[in-house]
Amino acid sequence: MSARPTDPRAMTGSPADEATLRETGDDTGTPVGCTQSVDVLVVGAGLAGLTTAKLLAQQGHGVLLVDRRTTLTGAIRTTGIFVRRTLDDFQLPADCLGPPIRRVALYPPSLRRPVMLESARDEYRVGDMGPLYVATARAAVEAGVRLVLGTRYVGRHGDTFFMAGPAGPVRVRARFVVGADGARSRVARDLGLDRNQHLLVGAEEVFEVPRTEEPPTFHCVLDPSLAPGYLAWVVNDGQHAHVGVAGYAHRFHGGLHRTMQRFGETAPGLNGIDRPDEVERRGGPIPVGGVLRRIACFEGLLVGDAAGAVSPLTAGGLDPCLRLSEHAAAVIDDALRDGRTDALSHYDGATLRARFRGRLMLRRALAQVRTPAMAASAFTLMRTPPGLAAARRILFGDRSFPDPS
Repeated sequence: MSARPTDPRAMTGSPADEATLRETGDDTGTPVGCTQSVDVLVVGAGLAGLTTAKLLAQQGHGVLLVDRRTTLTGAIRTTGIFVRRTLDDFQLPADCLGPPIRRVALYPPSLRRPVMLESARDEYRVGDMGPLYVATARAAVEAGVRLVLGTRYVGRHGDTFFMAGPAGPVRVRARFVVGADGARSRVARDLGLDRNQHLLVGAEEVFEVPRTEEPPTFHCVLDPSLAPGYLAWVVNDGQHAHVGVAGYAHRFHGGLHRTMQRFGETAPGLNGIDRPDEVERRGGPIPVGGVLRRIACFEGLLVGDAAGAVSPLTAGGLDPCLRLSEHAAAVIDDALRDGRTDALSHYDGATLRARFRGRLMLRRALAQVRTPAMAASAFTLMRTPPGLAAARRILFGDRSFPDPS
């Protein structure tokens, strides 16, 4: 089946902006209640789903991409931090990226005497994720992806998948399904694949900041009373501030919302900046158990957060998302061209997971830092030459995610 953009404006070649991409479940060209057929059904239009769908369509396959959101710019869950290795290896729209960041400040619970690390290279840039999703979706639709928003994945029976759209049920028969539906993937459940068990929960506020002479800086606070098992952070790149906390849900005293308010009152990196009344709020679960072992079967596979493709230590997920999506598209392309039922066995999470042993050990160690006193003592070690070298290796190193291919 040859996939075509179903929005008439996309077919005429006019710009595919957010309104152009806002299709609904009853606008696919197939009557509600009938069954449509595609080569690949992709569930979830985050960066992982959009990238996988686009690459498969560029190979000439019929792809249907569905997402329960009615707009691509709503309910964003990621901070949007891209590391240098991603920026070197992938073409991202420059107008969707903030200024380069070379400086990281690590703070103990007291917020005094931070450990300052500076790189000679540009290490991070923060993506403006709403426009970035729209730009990636535009490229996917132009490649031939049928994008349907406002449509929720319900389940499967054999090779038939069931969705609920605004006008009623939608049935899709697909050779393969790609689960890009987040940390608590329903596609993973229906395929009998592994599901994330080790999750943090995070919240973040994003707002514009005035330009200053201060260099763009990534501020990290290690304080288990604020972020149990992880970090609180402020990313101030001179255009926007991202202020957030994350940790294990059951260890937040007083709840995540109250903790977020408390951190906002003392957060570093915002001196002289007034928090506006209106801010963008983000949040959601963050898998930190490493890549899951079983992320593919004969019927489909998982990408992004659904596959646990997030660094166990830093919780960075955008570099793994793009690399694993490329690998997934290549494996499915081979399977569709060769017609081999075992082709997806090459998509092996256990092999990738083996390369994360060190970070999984560090994740367990960070999870055991339960008091501010323990966090403060860690800074005594961090200020030694070996500690500084380790911190630089983690924050400025090139081992963000192994190359799956």
